[in-house]
Amino acid sequence: MGKLDNRNIAILSEDGFEEVELTSPKQRLLDEGATVHIISPKKKTIRSWKDDNWGMELTVDKLVEEANPADYHGLLIPGGVANPDLLRRYESVVDFIKHFFEEGKPIATICHGPQVLIETGALQHRELTSFPSIKTDLKNAGAKWIDMEVVTDQGLVTSRSPKDLPAFNDKMVEEFREGVHEAQKTV
Repeated sequence: MGKLDNRNIAILSEDGFEEVELTSPKQRLLDEGATVHIISPKKKTIRSWKDDNWGMELTVDKLVEEANPADYHGLLIPGGVANPDLLRRYESVVDFIKHFFEEGKPIATICHGPQVLIETGALQHRELTSFPSIKTDLKNAGAKWIDMEVVTDQGLVTSRSPKDLPAFNDKMVEEFREGVHEAQKTV
């Protein structure tokens, strides 16, 4: 029996996600018994970025406009330079993410992924980390940026880069297993 049996997890992504930052956490979630859906504003498939080139294509399970965030226990947002920048352009994506903050549901995001969280207005006084190049953006959004392999703040799990994936995946599973964090309901 897995740690995440009976848990539905949404992976929110667009084209240009860093391949390993989606595939590694997704595999860990599946290994722990979670049901995982790839949610995107883009129909049919999304494409990864790997080693300075386009990588694999993944099938989109649900369009963000058709997905109900209430059906999910946790949210994973992979990084990649393009992915969060493309995601934050959609009001439907921002609203989907806001649901998780409003309900205190855990969110895990790595590398450039936290950049899309800025659009939610929910980062004020939150501790997190990211790829260093977006540190100033996150601080300007009110977050307290910390240079550590994984930072957790009331169900919000963040990491800096693919080298942090082992710690990120462990903490993500722990937070998704714990579920709702009452103190997170700040939006």
